[in-house]
Amino acid sequence: MNIFFVSLGCDKNLVDSEVMLGLLDAKGYQIVDDETQADVMVINTCCFIHDAKEESIQTILDMARYKEEGRLKALVVTGCLAQRYKQEIIDEIPEVDVVLGTTSYDKIVEAVEEALEGKSEVELADIDALPLPETKRLVTTGGHYAYLKIAEGCDKHCTYCIIPKVRGNYRSVPMERLIKEAQELAGQGVKELILVAQETTVYGQDIYGEKSLHKLLKELCQIKGIRWIRLLYCYPEEIDDNLIQVMKEEPKICHYLDLPIQHASDTILKRMGRRTSKQQLIDTITKLRKEIPDIALRTTLITGFPGETQEQHEEVMEFVDEMEFERLGVFTYSPEEDTPAATMPDQIDEEVKEDRQADIMELQQEIVFDQAEDMIGKEVLVMIEGKVADENAYVGRTYRDAPNVDGLIFVNTDEELMTGDFAKVKVTGAAEYDLIGELM
Repeated sequence: MNIFFVSLGCDKNLVDSEVMLGLLDAKGYQIVDDETQADVMVINTCCFIHDAKEESIQTILDMARYKEEGRLKALVVTGCLAQRYKQEIIDEIPEVDVVLGTTSYDKIVEAVEEALEGKSEVELADIDALPLPETKRLVTTGGHYAYLKIAEGCDKHCTYCIIPKVRGNYRSVPMERLIKEAQELAGQGVKELILVAQETTVYGQDIYGEKSLHKLLKELCQIKGIRWIRLLYCYPEEIDDNLIQVMKEEPKICHYLDLPIQHASDTILKRMGRRTSKQQLIDTITKLRKEIPDIALRTTLITGFPGETQEQHEEVMEFVDEMEFERLGVFTYSPEEDTPAATMPDQIDEEVKEDRQADIMELQQEIVFDQAEDMIGKEVLVMIEGKVADENAYVGRTYRDAPNVDGLIFVNTDEELMTGDFAKVKVTGAAEYDLIGELM
């Protein structure tokens, strides 16, 4: 029985997809990459912002047609969109057989079997449940790096965010479980672990009574085969001395932090329900750079939040100019139903949002290009991602670059390298976000 799987949205969703693939594989289902050959389709959806919601709905509709045109017998929809609009999906897209909520993905085998029997139903568990199925994940990222989801849900309740309603309250995965999973991933050849959650920095608070990310990192650093450990989704107000110290002490931990700040105006930060002020952000960034001078900081911003004035936008621009983040992304504000921000007065026109987004990204491109030029002549350690077709060159990443969101380095060499190899490279050139180098 052939199964075609589509995973949409974030890397946390991808981990759920890999667990489901592992469960299906263990039951003898054949995973295929050609939708025309599928007997069963599973779509793991996202609904974080409007565009993600639209992509999820369109993907379901696109795949549903294989019930008429192809050999498709069963269509299962999982993930955030499924949790949020469960009944609407069943009612309005009759081709969908089973809908699985965000805490029911461990029931994927039963869902597929029910779908094949012609049953149409919604399978939901407690939104604050924490499924921990015993299975070997099927890593889909190429094998040399993998995401390790250390917690589920979120307690922050930012005014623009729907996540607590579809993912529940914050629940940490027990440390022994994560260590076992990381050991299994290392045994499969994974060399870089990327820690993810809705928020990684409060890991352990709920089950150990204190923030325990630094303790988890210490344990993960002991695992043979792991060369790099990278941290994403670190809320600035939760970064403490314990975390900074373990990053300084443990050579496996990349000097890289993903630090979503969303804005720099105190008025907008408060309206967003964020827990930091502009000065606190400055203090945190200054401290990180003092303690770890070669740290690469990544952040994300939201532009066009309700009530944002031109002066507040310019305040963000000034902040970005002063902080000189190594990596930065900007989203236009997306009003999500059932969130406080969606009903706030003074909603901003889409055109204004996009203009402000372009302003910030143009400034960031100048900053990044200057930083890339400063790298010329330096030696860097590179993880090889693959070969450039028809050229004596490879593409890779430095510790400053998370996969799929940051830059790359193109390495010229006549030597043969393998995906997942680590190589010392001298940077010889820069092209916007990407670097060019030669094997040493």
